Amino acid sequence: MWAVASIVCSFALAQAPGAPPARPGWELVWSDEFNAPDGSPVDSSKWVSESGGNGWGNDELEYYTTRPQNALQQGGNLVIKVLQEKYTGSDGVTRDYTSARLKTQGKFTQTYGRFEARIRIPRGQGIWPAFWMLGDDINTAGWPKCGEIDIMENIGKEPGTVHGTIHGPGYSGGKGPSAAFSLPDGQKFADNFHVYAVEWSPKAIRFYVDDHLYSTRTPHDLPKKTKWVYNHPFFLLLNVAVGGGWPGGPDASSEYPQTMLVDYVRVYKRRG
Repeated sequence: MWAVASIVCSFALAQAPGAPPARPGWELVWSDEFNAPDGSPVDSSKWVSESGGNGWGNDELEYYTTRPQNALQQGGNLVIKVLQEKYTGSDGVTRDYTSARLKTQGKFTQTYGRFEARIRIPRGQGIWPAFWMLGDDINTAGWPKCGEIDIMENIGKEPGTVHGTIHGPGYSGGKGPSAAFSLPDGQKFADNFHVYAVEWSPKAIRFYVDDHLYSTRTPHDLPKKTKWVYNHPFFLLLNVAVGGGWPGGPDASSEYPQTMLVDYVRVYKRRG
């Protein structure tokens, strides 16, 4: 979950939600519409709730829990809620914030296709929401050899900008090829839902906000003598971190609770 800014573009807000669209040339193969009754937990047939407060390799400040206080379904959305509270996990680690981190590892993976989510992100200094993907061989190959595709990341100090990035061996962290997308006229992503997506094929990964293509990554974008590692199944992740080296920590302007609302997550494959 890393990114750096590079290209800044602008585009209009997302359209209103509806049924899964019939996208020409695409077939819907997996989705979660989050339409369970209010108060329902995350669907455990589709998602794994991770837990822990070890910083997650980024010096993050939150403890991810599996509690409904941090992740549940409400009003047709997945709600990931960040709370400012002192929390001690079963591992003995104590943190001053709690949040949730969900993944489809062991439940759903796919090689290539269109991966999209309609999200209203949270706001504030120190907040770090993300919709991203990891190679399913992470437990054997390790990171970053498994590959990582960051479909959307935002840091609270940049309320009008999101980032799309890829990471692999020899181009991870701040070296990952990245692009930024900014809304026009001072608009803030936390004020509305937007659709974040990638279309991934054997030799290209295309990044979209509200169906506007703002970046394309190919093997030619990689540093010399490094490998394109996007030719095997990946799984999906959704989370909201607090603090870390990139966004920095909360300050006096930060307010809690903060919530990320996810209207849906949908995965398509090419027809034919």
